Amino acid sequence: MSRIAFLFPGQGAQSVGMGRELVESLPAARRLFDQAAEILGYDLARLCAEGPAEELDSTIYSQPALFVTSLAALESLREQSPEVVLSCEAAAGLSLGEYTALVFAGVLDFESGLRLVQQRGAAMQDAADAQPSGMVSILGMERVEVERVVQQSRGGDILEIANFLCPGNIVISGSNMACERAAQLAEREGAMRAMPLAVAGAFHTRIMQPAVERLRGALAQVTLRPPLIPVVSNVDALPHDDPEEIRALLVKQLVSPVRWEDSIRYLLAGGFTQFYEIGPGRVLRGLLRRIDREASCQSVTG
Repeated sequence: MSRIAFLFPGQGAQSVGMGRELVESLPAARRLFDQAAEILGYDLARLCAEGPAEELDSTIYSQPALFVTSLAALESLREQSPEVVLSCEAAAGLSLGEYTALVFAGVLDFESGLRLVQQRGAAMQDAADAQPSGMVSILGMERVEVERVVQQSRGGDILEIANFLCPGNIVISGSNMACERAAQLAEREGAMRAMPLAVAGAFHTRIMQPAVERLRGALAQVTLRPPLIPVVSNVDALPHDDPEEIRALLVKQLVSPVRWEDSIRYLLAGGFTQFYEIGPGRVLRGLLRRIDREASCQSVTG
C-alpha cells in the first residue's frame, strides 16, 4: 500500500485570489482567517482575496498568508477526505512551508506558528532591506556546475547556493552584483536559463544573519512538542523528534540551503509514493515530477 506524505509550499506560491473560495465555503477555513486577523491585526482574508499583489508579495505579508491559506486548504481536505489526513505518515515544507508542516504534525499550535511566521517574515524583510540582494534560479545545470559558477562569480561579494530544488533547478542567492555576474556566466556555460526571482533579498544565505537572533528569541518563547509524524527538515533532509533540535534547525534554516530534492528522496526511499501538495500553487508537484516521475501527487489548493 502506498504511504502518504503531505508537502506544504513556500514563499513564491502566493497569488491574489488564494483562499477566497475556502473562506466563502468552509467554516473551518473562515475561523482560521478570523483568528489570524485577531493575531496579526489586519484582514488577512481580504489581502489574500483582493491584494494588491505588491503587498501580498512582500515577505512580511506573504509568509503569514501562505501559512494560513495552506492550513485552510488542509481543512478542506480534512472535510472532503478525512481518511487521507488520518493516513498521512510524514510531512515536509519548502522553507516557510516547514512551519506549516510542523503545525500539522502537532509541534506548534496555530497561534504560536502564525506569530513565529509573522516575526520571521519581518526579520527577513529587514535583513533584505539592509543589504540589496537577490536570488537567481539556474535551470539546466548540475550541482557541480552551479557550484563552479558560484565560486567563479562570487568575487568579494556574498554568493551561495540557496535551494537544491530538483535535478536541473538550483537557486543561488547573494548580493545583486554577484547574482548578475553568476547569471551571465551560467548562460555562457550552458544553462538553459538564469532567471532572477521576484523576492526581497538573498534568503538562505549569510545575508539573513541579522534575522537569526530575532528568530532565535521568538522561538525561545514558544513551546514545541515532539512531532506526531516525521517532518523532514530543510537543513539536513532528515526528520527530528527532539523539540530542541527542531528549534535549533529552524534558526539554522534561515542561513542554510534548502535541501528539497534530498528531502523528497528521503521520503521516496522510505516508501512514500503518494504525495499531496497542500496550499496555493503547484510548484512542489512540478518539482516532484522532476525528481521521480513515478510518484503521484495531488494538489489541494487554497
